[in-house]
Amino acid sequence: MGESWVNLAERIGSDLHLELSGAGSRRAVLIRALRDAVREGRLAPGTRLPPYRSLAADLGLARNTVADAYAELVAEGWLTARQGSGTRVAERAAPPRRTRVPKPAPARPAAPAHDLRQGRPDPGSFPRTAWLTAARRALAAAPNEAFGPGDPRGRIELRRALAGYLARARGVRADPGRVVVCSGFAHALRLLFAGTDGAGGAVLRGPLAVESYGLGFHREILRGAGVRTVPLGLDEQGARVEELPVAGRGGRVRGALLTPAHQFPTGGPLHPSRRAAVVDWARAGGGLLLEDDYDGEFRYDREPVGAVQGLDPEQVVYLGSVSKSLSPAVRLGWMVLPERLVEGVVASKGEREAWASVLDQLTLAEFIASGQYDRHIRRMRQRYRRRRDLLVSALAERAPHITATGVAAGLHAVLRLPPGTEASAAKAAAWQGVAVEGLAEFRHPRATMAVADGLVVGYSTPAEHAYGAAVDALVRALPPGP
Repeated sequence: MGESWVNLAERIGSDLHLELSGAGSRRAVLIRALRDAVREGRLAPGTRLPPYRSLAADLGLARNTVADAYAELVAEGWLTARQGSGTRVAERAAPPRRTRVPKPAPARPAAPAHDLRQGRPDPGSFPRTAWLTAARRALAAAPNEAFGPGDPRGRIELRRALAGYLARARGVRADPGRVVVCSGFAHALRLLFAGTDGAGGAVLRGPLAVESYGLGFHREILRGAGVRTVPLGLDEQGARVEELPVAGRGGRVRGALLTPAHQFPTGGPLHPSRRAAVVDWARAGGGLLLEDDYDGEFRYDREPVGAVQGLDPEQVVYLGSVSKSLSPAVRLGWMVLPERLVEGVVASKGEREAWASVLDQLTLAEFIASGQYDRHIRRMRQRYRRRRDLLVSALAERAPHITATGVAAGLHAVLRLPPGTEASAAKAAAWQGVAVEGLAEFRHPRATMAVADGLVVGYSTPAEHAYGAAVDALVRALPPGP
């Protein structure tokens, strides 16, 4: 066989991009261009230049012109030439360049010593070894067509795995044909309300009822899509669904976005009578329920609460992701859709650039099918329960006047504070180096229910070794008892 490509490239040298412009002979213009390239650092010391015959052919110059230019630059010390080594940029320090001393950047505030914000699983708990094993198995078993354009609904391997897991663990009634893979809950909202269904309109339209306390980020997505949100009151039984007007009968809303398994952020499941009532509401007026099952796997002191979707799959859009159970870095979520919405959502996904990574989909499918996902959930459930217990016991011992609610499930608790103390408690926590959110940050701007003071404390975020210190710092920041 002939000479290898590596050796051939070494013999020919590097490609050069030179701007041959300005006054003077061709030889003078070439010398000036080479000097500028070395001076400006575009040709680093030691760079091998092309043989003069090659460069002459590339630039459309006579060979002697290039040979003379090389010779002069060697004489000046810009280049070196050795038998068998070719012509190279000389190994010497470039002339010092006058540079402006940049102004110092403004100092950034120091990162908090303890992060107790909600919605952030411990990044150190990601199951790297098991995930890597699943990735290897998935890639080895994947058919060649998996690396082609693909299906906008998502890989069939993942849709089958999700349909089986959700039926078993969450009571969801689904078949793979009604599962659409997305990149998370926010992406699902955009597909449903901000995308186009292929006929020039959004898949769903507002107005949309939402809980009086929830993520402002989700409300902003809806507002950006032109969807008006109407707040529903909350009490110890969850969302007050009796406030929903009947769609199509002078009502103001077409659907409702709820967190039935564990109301976010106040905690607690939607009462069984209200679960049935909201499904009846949707049936009666052609409305639709969007079920955000954001942390349904994590329960501690209660029986599992299944998905509302199981009561009527044609009236509920079931939404979930792995952002809480695995990591927000794994950009995978899913929708289990009523049959009538599947085509519109698939059209809303559009071109392939908006689809989730096929490699991650195949890995998650294997992770679920192998049982590793269940094992990871059980392991994290035990870890988060210990963290919750430490928080509750610290409050009982050192701040018994503060009540923690919503602790039977989930990854956060709400610390109920005396009226008027939320802002000062959040400020005191910041002084203690604790990042924590006040309950007011999650309140709908048009909510009419009574204001409650509290701190939303995420106990899943800190590393295991740092959690005890985080709880100590938080307790020091709480307002004193009567």
